[in-house]
Amino acid sequence: MAVPLVVGESMHLAYPTKVVFDSVTVGIEEGDRIGVVGRNGDGKSSLLGMLGGSIEPLSGRVTRRGGVRFGMLSQRDDLDPAATVGHSIVGDRPDHEWAGDAGVREVIGGLVADLPWDAAIGSLSGGQQRRVALAALLVGEWDVIALDEPTNHLDIEGIAWLAQHLKTRWAKNSGGLLVITHDRWFLDEVCTETWEVHSGIVEPFEGGYAAYVLQRVERDRMAAATEAKRQNLMRKELAWLRRGAPARTSKPKFRIDAANQLIEDVPPVRNPIELQRLAVARLGKDVIDLEGAGVRYGDRDVLRDVTWRIAPGERTGILGANGSGKSTLLGLIAGTVQPASGRVKRGKTVRLGLLDQQFTQLTEIAGDRVREVLARTKTTFMIDGKNLTPAQLLERLGFAREHLSARVAELSGGQKRRLQLLLLLLSEPNLIALDEPTNDVDSDMLAAMEDLLDSWPGTLIVVSHDRYLLERVTDQQYAILDGRLRHLPGGVDEYLRLRREQPSSRTNSPITPTTGDAGAGASGLSGAERRTAQKEVASIERRLDRLHAEVKTLHQHMVDHDQGNYEGLQKLAGRLRAVEGETVELEERWLELSDLID
Repeated sequence: MAVPLVVGESMHLAYPTKVVFDSVTVGIEEGDRIGVVGRNGDGKSSLLGMLGGSIEPLSGRVTRRGGVRFGMLSQRDDLDPAATVGHSIVGDRPDHEWAGDAGVREVIGGLVADLPWDAAIGSLSGGQQRRVALAALLVGEWDVIALDEPTNHLDIEGIAWLAQHLKTRWAKNSGGLLVITHDRWFLDEVCTETWEVHSGIVEPFEGGYAAYVLQRVERDRMAAATEAKRQNLMRKELAWLRRGAPARTSKPKFRIDAANQLIEDVPPVRNPIELQRLAVARLGKDVIDLEGAGVRYGDRDVLRDVTWRIAPGERTGILGANGSGKSTLLGLIAGTVQPASGRVKRGKTVRLGLLDQQFTQLTEIAGDRVREVLARTKTTFMIDGKNLTPAQLLERLGFAREHLSARVAELSGGQKRRLQLLLLLLSEPNLIALDEPTNDVDSDMLAAMEDLLDSWPGTLIVVSHDRYLLERVTDQQYAILDGRLRHLPGGVDEYLRLRREQPSSRTNSPITPTTGDAGAGASGLSGAERRTAQKEVASIERRLDRLHAEVKTLHQHMVDHDQGNYEGLQKLAGRLRAVEGETVELEERWLELSDLID
C-alpha cells in the first residue's frame, strides 16, 4: 500500500476576481512522479505553493507525514545577490565534506560547472542564477521535491541531465516529485502521473504526456460535442505521438489498440510532398545560400565556414549550447548580421518572418488595443482547407475574447507570444525563423502553434531547446559545434552523443555527467582540487591573451624599427623569443589542466 507523504484536503483558494481552486483534494505518495499541466493562469504555481506551504489556502488544510522534508524551486528569485555561487549551493560546509559527496559533485557538475565558484550571484545572468538556485535545491536531502518550470534556461543537454538525475535520485517506490513544465519530452521521460489543472479542479491522469493526451481525448469524446475543436487538436497530437516519434511510441505508456482506433481516420500530421510543391510555387528554387560564411566578435570566431543551401519547403531545427551562435546564424539568414567571411545569397522572392525572443515586432504597437491591431489586418489564413479571419486565428491560438480590448503592452508573456505569432503568419512570409518560440507558452498553446505550422507551406527554421517541439515540427536537425554547422541524421540523440564526445563539451553550459561519481570528472579530482585547477586555467588564459597581444606588438615594432640599428633589433628578437617560450610552456600547462578537469 502506497504511503502518503503530503496531502491537501478540500483546499479553497480565491482572489478578488477569480476562484482558483474550489475544494480540491490531492495527495503525493511514495514513488509518485507527477507532472502538472494546464493553461497559464489556471493555478499550477498556486497549487505547488499550497502544497509547499508558501501559500495558505482560504479553507481546507495541507498535512505532511511526520518528518517529511519538502524542497521547492519556485519561479521567484530568492538568492542573495551578494553571496557567491559556492556559498549559495553548499553554504558553510567545509570543502572536504561536500566534495566527498558524490551526489553533490554530480549536481555541481551537471548544472554549474561552467560558473566561477567565487562569482557573486548579482553578477550572473538570470539564467545562470536560475541554475544556481536549482543546484542549491538538488544538493539537499528531500523526501518530496516540487519544481516550478525547472527546464527554463537549461539547454537540451541540461534538460537531459536533469531528467536522468530525477529518475535515479530516489530508490524505486520512494520519494515524491511534483513538476510544472511545458517541456513535453521531459514530462514523458520523468513522470508516471499527470495532473491537469483547469476550471478550479485538479484532474489526475495515469502516465506521462503521451498517456495524458490519449486519456484527455477519450474524456473529451465522452464529454460533449462542444469540445470538438480541442478534441480534434488532441487527436492530431496523438497521431503524431503514435506515428511520428518511434522512441516515444515504443514505450508501453498507454493502450495501443485504443490509440490506434482513435486515430485510424486522422491523416498524417503533414503532407510533405504537397507542402514542398506549394513552397516551391511560392519561393522558387532559390531561398538562401550560406557559402563559407563566418562571423567574428572581437577575437572570437562565433561561426566558421558555414555552408548551407536552404531549400524550399525545408523544415530544419537548429541545436547548440547557449552562446554557441544559434541566434547569430538566424541573424545571417535574416540579414541583420553581416558575415566577416564568405557570403550569404538570398533568393529574389524570399519574404522572411522572424519571431524573436524580445517581442520586437510588438514594440511599435505597444499602445494599441488588440482589436485595433486585428482591424488593420485584412489577410485571411488557410488551415485544413478553411480560410480563417485574424480573430478566428487568434481564438484558435487560445486567445480569450475579453483580451481583445487590452493594450498590447498590458498582455502577459504568453499572450504576447500568441499575438506575435499571429502577426508573423498574417504578414505572409514564405520563410519563417523561430528563435526559442516556446518561451512563455503552455502545452495547449504549443499544440495549437504546431497545428498551425503543420499546414504552413513554406520554409521553416526553428532554434529551440524544446526537444519535443523540434521533433514535432521539423524534419531534420543541424547542430552548431565549435562554430561549424553539422547535419544530424540521428537527430537530438546524435547531438547529445557528439557533445559528450567533445573534449570540452560544456564551455557555456553545464556538463552532462553520468550517474554516480562522474560529476567530479574522470580524473577523480576532489571539488577543491577541481576549483583550484579551474582557477589556474582561467589565469593561464588571461596571461596567454596578454602574451599573444605582446607578440603582435613586437612583430610590428620589428617591422617599423630602424633596420640599421642592429642592437635594438636584437633586443626585440630576444624579447620575442622569451615571450614565445613562455607561451609554449603555458599552453602545455593549459592542456594538462584541461585534460584533468574535462
